[in-house]
Formats: sequence, structure tokens, C-alpha cells
Amino acid sequence: MLPAVLDELDLVYYPRGSEAGREAAVRALAHQLSAGELTPRELASRVHQLFGHQLSTAERLVELDDEYDIIEYGDRTLAELDAEVTAEARALAHNRLGHEQPS
Repeated sequence: MLPAVLDELDLVYYPRGSEAGREAAVRALAHQLSAGELTPRELASRVHQLFGHQLSTAERLVELDDEYDIIEYGDRTLAELDAEVTAEARALAHNRLGHEQPS
């Protein structure tokens, strides 16, 4: 019944545990960053906690979360890391594959 109701409302039904559903969840989190509801660090951390390294479309965010953990040992600044997470979130929120480079 649920898929039929969602279809009638022009909403997408994602079966539990489906890759498409997980990708939609990542896009929803990316939209929260754009809306100012999450910081770049919070977004990367949540995606990492929820999906680990198991979702290819979110892998770059997960890698960036790992970079936050070792930022004091690297040559990148927090602002650079935040900018890359924001660019990646923007690409995911707009359902574009690949990675945007921060401006």
C-alpha cells in the first residue's frame, strides 16, 4: 500500500536497505548542510557513521571525515577541508556524480 500512496503523491519509494535509499539519505543530509542545519564536519561524520565505507557515492565524504580526525598532522587547513566537504555536499545534493573542487 505504501508504494502506491507515495506514487500517487509523486514521491519515490525506496525499499528498506536499498542503495538508492541510502543515496537519497546522503542527499537529504547534504541538503541539511546547505540549509545551515549541519556543519561540514557534522555532515561528514554522520555519513561516515551511517554508511561507513560501503556507499560509493558518499565515499569522498567518508574520506574527508577521516581527514578531520588527522587534520593537525596534515598540511590542509580546517577551512580548506570544510570547503571541500561543502563542494562535495553541493554536488551530491544536486545529484551530480563526480567531485566538485572547492572554489
